[in-house]
Amino acid sequence: MRKSLVVSVFALLLVTASAFAGEKPAIGVAEFKNETSASWWYSDAASDLAGMLTNELASTGKFKIVERAKLGPVLDEQDLAESGRIKKSTGAKIGKLTGAKYLVFATVSAFDTKSRGTGGALSFRGISVGGKKEDAYIAVDLRVVDTTTGEVEYTRTVEGRAASYGMSGGVYRGGFGGELGKYENTPTGKAIRAVIVEISDYLACAMVEQGSCMDEYNAKESSRREKTKKAIKLD
Repeated sequence: MRKSLVVSVFALLLVTASAFAGEKPAIGVAEFKNETSASWWYSDAASDLAGMLTNELASTGKFKIVERAKLGPVLDEQDLAESGRIKKSTGAKIGKLTGAKYLVFATVSAFDTKSRGTGGALSFRGISVGGKKEDAYIAVDLRVVDTTTGEVEYTRTVEGRAASYGMSGGVYRGGFGGELGKYENTPTGKAIRAVIVEISDYLACAMVEQGSCMDEYNAKESSRREKTKKAIKLD
């Protein structure tokens, strides 16, 4: 009898664990800040970047996305339902919003762009064509906070690079909003897209997939730290 009870409890624990394992983490993008002198940063850039990252996280299919920046209309709809001016059976219910288990805090910590000649310019009747390459680099410091405990669960510096002919990173599935739109087809825009993709892919790996996919990101982090150490000249 006792052995049977132990087996039943163990089976129940396995079922419960499986249920939680299949549940998508509820996540929201809380903040985007800038600590650089990047010329492309403007007053609403933080909101636009947060929106881009929110869309990209949703596109991975790994998360339950909690919209934080535009809660106003949702709350207005709930207040309207509560006022009694619309049919109760169709109104939004107060107290039914999904809370974010995790909040993402992101800071643009480095940005650099430069142009240089490649030596491949063609000249015809005094007019030069080509022979110029532009590069852009962006680094974003991430912190993912557990809203229940207030603890920082994940930290990482994620990088994005791009040149006038391509970018290092995956395919960005969203669109550019606001003033960022004018950079969309430039190396700067490509670097921004690259880092947004890299952030979403990293969080999907670290928070959901886990396992062997972290090998690639750990290798990138190790390489980044080594390059940083070499760039620092100590007396």
